Amino acid sequence: MNILVIDGMGGGIGKAIIEQMKNSLKDAAITAVGTNSVATSVMLKAGAHNAATGENAVVYNASKADYIIGVIGIIAANSMHGEVSPKMAQAISESNAHKILIPIDKCNITVAGVSSAPIQTYINEAVKKLII
Repeated sequence: MNILVIDGMGGGIGKAIIEQMKNSLKDAAITAVGTNSVATSVMLKAGAHNAATGENAVVYNASKADYIIGVIGIIAANSMHGEVSPKMAQAISESNAHKILIPIDKCNITVAGVSSAPIQTYINEAVKKLII
Protein backbone atom coordinates (compact mmCIF):
# COMPACT_ATOMS: atom_id res chain seq x y z
CA MET A 1 0.00 0.00 0.00
CA ASN A 2 1.48 3.33 -1.14
CA ILE A 3 0.28 6.19 1.08
CA LEU A 4 0.94 9.84 0.28
CA VAL A 5 0.73 12.29 3.18
CA ILE A 6 0.52 15.94 2.13
CA ASP A 7 0.91 18.81 4.57
CA GLY A 8 2.08 22.38 4.70
CA MET A 9 2.58 25.19 7.17
CA GLY A 10 4.60 23.56 10.00
CA GLY A 11 3.88 19.94 9.09
CA GLY A 12 2.41 19.09 12.51
CA ILE A 13 -0.71 17.37 11.23
CA GLY A 14 1.30 15.33 8.72
CA LYS A 15 3.72 14.40 11.50
CA ALA A 16 0.87 13.16 13.71
CA ILE A 17 -0.62 11.15 10.83
CA ILE A 18 2.71 9.51 10.00
CA GLU A 19 3.52 8.68 13.61
CA GLN A 20 0.17 6.98 14.02
CA MET A 21 0.47 5.11 10.71
CA LYS A 22 3.95 3.85 11.59
CA ASN A 23 2.45 2.13 14.65
CA SER A 24 -0.59 0.72 12.83
CA LEU A 25 0.50 0.06 9.24
CA LYS A 26 3.87 -1.67 9.33
CA ASP A 27 3.82 -2.72 5.66
CA ALA A 28 2.73 0.60 4.15
CA ALA A 29 5.12 2.69 2.06
CA ILE A 30 4.68 6.23 3.37
CA THR A 31 5.68 9.18 1.21
CA ALA A 32 5.52 12.65 2.71
CA VAL A 33 5.21 15.71 0.51
CA GLY A 34 5.33 19.12 2.07
CA THR A 35 4.20 22.32 0.46
CA ASN A 36 7.34 23.78 2.06
CA SER A 37 10.65 22.40 3.30
CA VAL A 38 9.78 22.78 6.99
CA ALA A 39 6.69 20.58 6.63
CA THR A 40 8.65 18.01 4.63
CA SER A 41 11.44 17.87 7.22
CA VAL A 42 9.01 17.42 10.11
CA MET A 43 7.20 14.58 8.34
CA LEU A 44 10.46 12.86 7.38
CA LYS A 45 11.61 12.95 11.00
CA ALA A 46 8.26 11.43 11.99
CA GLY A 47 9.14 8.33 9.99
CA ALA A 48 8.10 8.75 6.37
CA HIS A 49 10.01 6.41 4.06
CA ASN A 50 10.36 9.01 1.31
CA ALA A 51 9.92 12.75 1.24
CA ALA A 52 9.85 15.61 -1.25
CA THR A 53 8.80 19.24 -1.36
CA GLY A 54 6.75 21.47 -3.60
CA GLU A 55 4.35 21.57 -6.48
CA ASN A 56 6.03 19.07 -8.79
CA ALA A 57 6.47 16.60 -5.94
CA VAL A 58 2.73 16.75 -5.21
CA VAL A 59 1.81 16.34 -8.88
CA TYR A 60 4.22 13.44 -9.43
CA ASN A 61 3.45 11.51 -6.26
CA ALA A 62 -0.34 11.99 -6.41
CA SER A 63 -0.37 9.96 -9.61
CA LYS A 64 1.43 7.05 -7.95
CA ALA A 65 -0.41 6.83 -4.61
CA ASP A 66 -3.03 4.31 -3.55
CA TYR A 67 -4.18 6.64 -0.77
CA ILE A 68 -3.73 10.37 -0.23
CA ILE A 69 -4.24 11.73 3.26
CA GLY A 70 -4.19 15.30 4.49
CA VAL A 71 -6.36 18.20 5.54
CA ILE A 72 -9.34 19.06 3.36
CA GLY A 73 -7.58 22.14 2.03
CA ILE A 74 -5.23 20.07 -0.14
CA ILE A 75 -7.99 19.79 -2.73
CA ALA A 76 -8.71 23.55 -2.76
CA ALA A 77 -6.57 25.86 -4.88
CA ASN A 78 -4.81 28.61 -2.93
CA SER A 79 -5.78 27.20 0.46
CA MET A 80 -3.43 27.06 3.44
CA HIS A 81 -2.49 30.70 2.93
CA GLY A 82 -1.69 30.08 -0.72
CA GLU A 83 0.58 27.06 -0.15
CA VAL A 84 -1.65 24.78 -2.25
CA SER A 85 -1.34 25.88 -5.85
CA PRO A 86 -4.11 25.29 -8.37
CA LYS A 87 -1.90 22.67 -10.04
CA MET A 88 -1.45 20.81 -6.73
CA ALA A 89 -5.17 20.83 -5.95
CA GLN A 90 -5.97 19.60 -9.44
CA ALA A 91 -3.42 16.77 -9.30
CA ILE A 92 -4.73 15.58 -5.94
CA SER A 93 -8.37 15.87 -6.96
CA GLU A 94 -7.82 14.05 -10.26
CA SER A 95 -5.66 11.29 -8.78
CA ASN A 96 -7.15 7.81 -8.82
CA ALA A 97 -5.97 7.41 -5.23
CA HIS A 98 -8.56 7.16 -2.50
CA LYS A 99 -8.48 10.45 -0.60
CA ILE A 100 -8.90 10.61 3.16
CA LEU A 101 -9.39 14.24 4.13
CA ILE A 102 -9.31 15.75 7.59
CA PRO A 103 -11.72 18.64 8.20
CA ILE A 104 -10.02 21.73 9.52
CA ASP A 105 -11.48 25.21 9.59
CA LYS A 106 -8.19 26.98 8.80
CA CYS A 107 -8.75 26.19 5.12
CA ASN A 108 -11.95 28.26 4.89
CA ILE A 109 -13.93 25.10 4.13
CA THR A 110 -16.75 23.87 6.32
CA VAL A 111 -18.23 20.43 5.84
CA ALA A 112 -21.87 20.37 6.91
CA GLY A 113 -22.67 17.59 9.32
CA VAL A 114 -19.18 17.37 10.78
CA SER A 115 -19.12 18.26 14.43
CA SER A 116 -16.26 20.18 15.94
CA ALA A 117 -13.68 17.87 17.50
CA PRO A 118 -10.01 18.03 18.44
CA ILE A 119 -7.70 17.51 15.46
CA GLN A 120 -6.29 14.30 17.01
CA THR A 121 -9.79 12.78 16.89
CA TYR A 122 -9.91 13.37 13.13
CA ILE A 123 -6.38 11.98 12.68
CA ASN A 124 -7.36 8.84 14.58
CA GLU A 125 -10.44 8.40 12.37
CA ALA A 126 -8.42 9.00 9.19
CA VAL A 127 -5.78 6.38 10.04
CA LYS A 128 -8.51 3.87 11.02
CA LYS A 129 -9.91 4.20 7.50
CA LEU A 130 -6.55 3.04 6.14
CA ILE A 131 -6.54 -0.01 8.40
CA ILE A 132 -10.04 -1.18 7.46
